[in-house]
Amino acid sequence: MQDGDRKGVNMQNNNRMQAVADGYVAAGKFCGLEWQVERAGEVLQAGRAGVAEIETGRAIPDAALYRIYSMTKPIVSVLALRLVDQGVLRLSDPVAQFAPEFARMKVLGTDGTLLPARRLITVEDLLTHRAGFSYEFIHGCHISAYYRAVGILADGQRSLADMMAALAALPLAHQPGTVWRYSVATDVLAHVIQEATGQDLATVLMAEVFDPLQMRDTAFYLAETDQSRLMAMYGPGDLLGLPPLSALPHVLVRRDVNRMYPSDRPDFCRGGLGLYATLADYMRFGRLLLTGQGPDGDRILAPKTHALLQQNRITADQMPISIGAAPMPGYGWGLTGQVMVDPAAALAPISQGEFGWAGAASTFF
Repeated sequence: MQDGDRKGVNMQNNNRMQAVADGYVAAGKFCGLEWQVERAGEVLQAGRAGVAEIETGRAIPDAALYRIYSMTKPIVSVLALRLVDQGVLRLSDPVAQFAPEFARMKVLGTDGTLLPARRLITVEDLLTHRAGFSYEFIHGCHISAYYRAVGILADGQRSLADMMAALAALPLAHQPGTVWRYSVATDVLAHVIQEATGQDLATVLMAEVFDPLQMRDTAFYLAETDQSRLMAMYGPGDLLGLPPLSALPHVLVRRDVNRMYPSDRPDFCRGGLGLYATLADYMRFGRLLLTGQGPDGDRILAPKTHALLQQNRITADQMPISIGAAPMPGYGWGLTGQVMVDPAAALAPISQGEFGWAGAASTFF
């Protein structure tokens, strides 16, 4: 295919994506959205649709800022792997080495029995969501009600250390290493990073990830001058509420999530959510996941660490992974997110080794 032909195909595909995106906005599925597709460093498709705020019709600004929710997790996981490269952490390190409050965890059985954990939780357990933790929105999990009772996820006004103290007082849902369960494990990883380095998470992220990748707009805190670039939050339901007994109509209800996900607290940090980022910044991070390198070709992750990055690390009996009642057939889990290991079981046409993750506000990579 000649370069002119390729550009023509890319333009047709971009127009198709624009038409689909415009249709989503017109149908009230989204307020506004942006996308970008690259191959081998070349931008194939990019665009935006809708507005930043329905009530005012405010246009999506250049370098729009998004609450990326769980797309914070891969970033914090890469930071942990940087520290592994530097000898600060090892995958086999027990969490209790850095956070003694997790040294004597109990496991609550579904029959109500409370037993001691058979072994200590490790750094790898945190990276692979096999530590035994949960989330309050994992309905059907027998410990999620305990999380809701003390606001593990809901209370973004307390420090990460206070969150850890509340979490360590609760039982695990299963023995460490035995079950994959999406959870606050990456928040615990953030706490471990702070204790291992003696620095706050934002400082370590800036030095080890954001500065090397030139991610200038990614942070846990938005200065007042940046608030105008923040996309408004809409959704049909409450992430932390009880699930409806029947499907809710998809309506764009304005949501104030500032208590759980504050934008104006310089001291706020979490490992599993909390970062604000632009599309351009997250593309820089995505390129790191593909290459192990920064924008200038400098090595961010050691070659062998990068080779491990997207290898499935959970066992066959721990798959398919699922969040609540929604299984993800064909996917295993690596050190930074989901990874496709069985395309024949997938629910959509996909490639072996495809990897990524998503966030609760409909961000995805």
